[in-house]
Amino acid sequence: MPTRNRRPIAVVVLVPVLAALALWAFAWPASRTAPRDLPLGVAGPPAAAAQVERQLERHEGAFDIHRYADEAAARDAIEDRSVYGAVVVTPQGPELLTASAAGPTVAQFLQQAVARQAAAGGVQVETVDVVPTPASDPRGAVLNAAVLPLALAGIAAGAAVTLLGLRGIRAVLALLGASALVGVAAAGIAHSWLGALGGDWWAEAAVLGLSTVAVGGAVAGLAALIGPAGTGIGAAVVMLLGNPFSGATSAPQMLPESAGAIGQWLPPGASTTLLRSVSYFDGAAATGPALTLTWWAALGLGAVLLGSSLRARKPGSEPAPDRRELSAVG
Repeated sequence: MPTRNRRPIAVVVLVPVLAALALWAFAWPASRTAPRDLPLGVAGPPAAAAQVERQLERHEGAFDIHRYADEAAARDAIEDRSVYGAVVVTPQGPELLTASAAGPTVAQFLQQAVARQAAAGGVQVETVDVVPTPASDPRGAVLNAAVLPLALAGIAAGAAVTLLGLRGIRAVLALLGASALVGVAAAGIAHSWLGALGGDWWAEAAVLGLSTVAVGGAVAGLAALIGPAGTGIGAAVVMLLGNPFSGATSAPQMLPESAGAIGQWLPPGASTTLLRSVSYFDGAAATGPALTLTWWAALGLGAVLLGSSLRARKPGSEPAPDRRELSAVG
């Protein structure tokens, strides 16, 4: 079949496949949002706490119950990001501790689930938001909306380095410089202007920049190793898996197990978790996502250097020596 006939057929087939893949990647996790081993604390006198725990265990597979001696210990666990909330049994009745900063959707779900269960027994539940979202962004919309722009910024940086033909150290420096500026600009918008982030400004800028270089390095590194197709592969992984599986709008434990796990190993999910920790929880539970982003950045930038080195060693890649013909004099 002539090449000119193959191209329209490839477009006709490829576009619906990509559309179906994108629809699956975004719609499937959203349609299956539900708690799966969601860490939840129970505190209070042993007998009363055991009764609450048995009631929660009726939601089979929904909660991963952690027992604490009292309310203070439960609060510490929430602030350390060990649990998303806790049910505390007090003489005045049950109390629900939540942390909307860890995910407003999760906090709302816990409030509804615990209140519904308590109402069945004719009991009112008081809810206390231990780590609330900033008053200027009570629904956490800014952090949720930041996932896609950061992913696009990283893809754009990696693609630009590839299209401009930058290699080796020059490519690495370009990626680092662009990512640093993205981090500063994003922190300026989200923290200084919108007031949606409440942690250390420079730490937030570093997280945003690290997220960008993790994506940009992966895209540019794949392109350096396997050619232009690497740009498309890197962009597809970030956009079709990393973005919808990030758990930004809820939590990793609210997604199907495979999606939640995969999302935390990809830059968008790791950056969302790390940014929450740095912005609202004084860096608690930041080690894991920070290492994930660092590995992505290091491997991506290393691939850029390796690809440049391999290309330089290929026969014919060196410029031809300057050969000048001798001409007769006189």
